[in-house]
Amino acid sequence: MNKAAVLVAGGKGMRMGTALSKQYLPLAGKPVLMHTLERFFLTDPSLLLILVLPKEDFEYWNNLCASHSFDLPHRLVAGGSSRFQSVKNGLMALPFQHGLVAIHDGVRPFVSEKVIQKSFEIAAEKGSAIPVVALKDSLRKVSTSGESSFQDRTHFRLVQTPQTFQLDKIREAFGTEELPIFSDDATVYEHQGWELSLFEGNLENIKLTTPEDLEYADFLLAQSKK
Repeated sequence: MNKAAVLVAGGKGMRMGTALSKQYLPLAGKPVLMHTLERFFLTDPSLLLILVLPKEDFEYWNNLCASHSFDLPHRLVAGGSSRFQSVKNGLMALPFQHGLVAIHDGVRPFVSEKVIQKSFEIAAEKGSAIPVVALKDSLRKVSTSGESSFQDRTHFRLVQTPQTFQLDKIREAFGTEELPIFSDDATVYEHQGWELSLFEGNLENIKLTTPEDLEYADFLLAQSKK
């Protein structure tokens, strides 16, 4: 079966507080994106890897690859004006019509090989595979007036990526008009009336968003080498 991974990295990362976009920030001596690509390649070297970047970043990325002797095979695709459009561009760039595709945030370099493998297995059987983790903290819902109410955290999950789908179905889903409710690929799929299949993700699979996340990333890498 044809399998691919679309890694989306079109954001500027304003919350990171750095002039350099977060996907290019160094982590253990090389850009975050290189770590993420390696995770997928090491899990399955046969995967077609699509990296979605702003078109104006192509030359910069190619220079980074040259300076780091990074020759892992992948294809560059220009991103769009939103995450939805960037993912759609990545999906449309795939050279096959049927198969499986994992859609992943480029700044989640700690997804486990087990989660990647399981996502493809579940999506092949059920159409979709969405990794989630349970909440640890108490949860309260706050109204616009400032009033809050207790929420039972056992009924909620934090959603991660990769979100993996049968290619023909997710392409059909992304053929719809973009809506504000589309916070991730799962909501686009669900909008078609199709049921999502959830499975347990890995807690380390954080999205690098703030300087504190980078500090934690350094810690995770140090622990992995012990």
